[in-house]
Amino acid sequence: MARLDGNSVKLMLSLVALLLIACAACAPVTPATQSPDAASPAALTPVSLGVGYVPTVQFAPLYAGIDKGFYAEEGLDVSLAYGYENDYIKLVGVNQSQFMIGSGDQVVIGRSQGLPVRSVLTWWTRYPVVALAKADAGIATPQDLAGKTIGIPGPYGANYVAYRGILEAAGLTERDVRTESIGFAQAAALMAGTIDVAVDYAVNGPVVLAAEGIDTVQFDLDDYLHIPSNGLVTNDRTIEQQPELVRAMVRATARAIQYTLDHPDEVFEIALANVPEASGEKRAINRAVFDAALAYWAPEAGYALGESKAEDWAAAVQLLQRIDLIEAPVEADPLFTNEFLP
Repeated sequence: MARLDGNSVKLMLSLVALLLIACAACAPVTPATQSPDAASPAALTPVSLGVGYVPTVQFAPLYAGIDKGFYAEEGLDVSLAYGYENDYIKLVGVNQSQFMIGSGDQVVIGRSQGLPVRSVLTWWTRYPVVALAKADAGIATPQDLAGKTIGIPGPYGANYVAYRGILEAAGLTERDVRTESIGFAQAAALMAGTIDVAVDYAVNGPVVLAAEGIDTVQFDLDDYLHIPSNGLVTNDRTIEQQPELVRAMVRATARAIQYTLDHPDEVFEIALANVPEASGEKRAINRAVFDAALAYWAPEAGYALGESKAEDWAAAVQLLQRIDLIEAPVEADPLFTNEFLP
């Protein structure tokens, strides 16, 4: 493998700093302010929301929901817990935690393993992972991936699901390409030329490379297959025994997403107050990440805010079965519900 030069090392360090914002601060976020009309903390129901990952501007609507008092007005004292998505899906599945932000594929995998998890609100309306290459690499279509070296974090998670889906759309399999597990250094590796193609979140790697003046070609899974992405997830027990709690969480979260879409400048500042490491010299790149994410939070044509559809979940089940991430199909209906949407 080629060695990274000085510029590539600098880019890698910048990328790592962006992706791993405030790892030492991975504790529940306490809002700086609350709406003056919010109920007193003593009267609120505490809710821990598992979000995975680390503090980042990509959680801006959640910060806004807390800061603007949307959750408090629903009688909820919401705190964010950072960690690993696959851990939270298990905790929610056994009701040790009641809510998380989770991807649709994780809900399918969890349900196939007997965990009674269910999506109650879709937040990211398009699957946010892309395969990208430098614009001058001669890669113009997914079929051009044949024979190329493709870097992925590893054979797991949303990156891997999108990778396999894009290969399938091109009529390719993993045997037709060279796959390298490179961790979360996709942009740096692509810039250094150690890989031909990177699989990364559309609001991360491509944004970082664009800031460095590097044009890219991107292949979006959603252009070939529409499956559910990140949303609010709970479990059947909470739905059955505490439906008003679920309704309150959904209503406040949907309100926070819409507020973010309507007031992006204000909400970006709220996000910086919750993730101060994203400000200063990192402000511009984090604003670019935030702006890129807005397009993924806006409802698509034919969908209401937060809505998902049975055919999308069925498509996810079929894809995960084809790529051997689940052994047997699961029914689409138990994977989601729209009944709590405002």
